[in-house]
Amino acid sequence: MSTTAFATSITDSLSASERKNELVTFLNDLKNECGTLSTKQVLIILAQWFHPLHYFPTFLSRLISVSPDIETQTYVSRILWEELGEGDPRRGHEKVYLETISDGGFAKEQVAGAPPLNATSRLIEGYEQASTNCLSGLGFLYGTEVVDLPMVATIGELMRRCTGKKDLPWVNIHVSQEPGHVDSDGQ
Repeated sequence: MSTTAFATSITDSLSASERKNELVTFLNDLKNECGTLSTKQVLIILAQWFHPLHYFPTFLSRLISVSPDIETQTYVSRILWEELGEGDPRRGHEKVYLETISDGGFAKEQVAGAPPLNATSRLIEGYEQASTNCLSGLGFLYGTEVVDLPMVATIGELMRRCTGKKDLPWVNIHVSQEPGHVDSDGQ
């Protein structure tokens, strides 16, 4: 199966996926509950999000290394380039995330230093395993990118309600780059 045919198959599967729809519903419910979560609960969510965010460039690099054609490597490398700051490490998503959290009054160490929960560890292991094969890696990548904006929006709303900050640079970067991520990954 070609990469394009696989991407089309994945797109169709994800559009109809009950699990994806359950996740989006959960995120919407969580966003609506933001006002009732304690700062400690928000901190747990922020810390658990950090782990896949931190591993994502490694996943993308590994996916590039197992991709058999220059087209796929190019599309994935575009996403990696954006994740790493578009040539400026100060704009890398992980760095901007930690700065956004710090500006919101959370200690970077509380987020980056928090141990992953079991489910978070399994997610990272899933990324690692998926990146040993181009097709499974592309499936994982597409699945991530399709739900990334709802996840980022939920985390942004949690931070806004918890900190009162309106401008969140980490959320802004995703809003501007995510459409290109999905386009690159669906090629």
